[in-house]
Amino acid sequence: MIGSRSLRPVVVALVSLLVGSAGHAATQVARSIEIASTAGASSAVQQECQLQTRVPAAIAQAAHDVLVVDNPSRSGRWLELEITEVHAPGGGPFSGPKWMAVTGKLHEGGSVLGSFRAKRLSTGGFVKGTCATLGGCATAIGRDIAAWLKAPTMDAELGDAR
Repeated sequence: MIGSRSLRPVVVALVSLLVGSAGHAATQVARSIEIASTAGASSAVQQECQLQTRVPAAIAQAAHDVLVVDNPSRSGRWLELEITEVHAPGGGPFSGPKWMAVTGKLHEGGSVLGSFRAKRLSTGGFVKGTCATLGGCATAIGRDIAAWLKAPTMDAELGDAR
């Protein structure tokens, strides 16, 4: 049975992964999050910069126990997110600094385990456009949220929100 010998390392790796993660349920986050109507994001930024999906993807990339899903299960552990502030005047690198803020709550079952406001500011550098600059903010916010998920607290201020 040549095939079964070649599968052995794969099976051992999968079992180790499952056993290692059994102690803590993964946190679910929606694949696409809302931008608040009061956030100040222009329709061009909303359509072109993809911030709604960049933030959840950045969190999942920075945290090993986050699952990006279409609809988070409200009975498990899930992260509720909203982009609440986007400052991105037209003009790319010539229009000055850009920033964005995200608020969130970590839920487990019917309880709120923690909440935060994360904000990142960037001057973007001379060659970056608006979406690239805001994308950098989204990535930094994702890392901030991933770190907070390790020890969530109520009313935390992350990144430049401090």
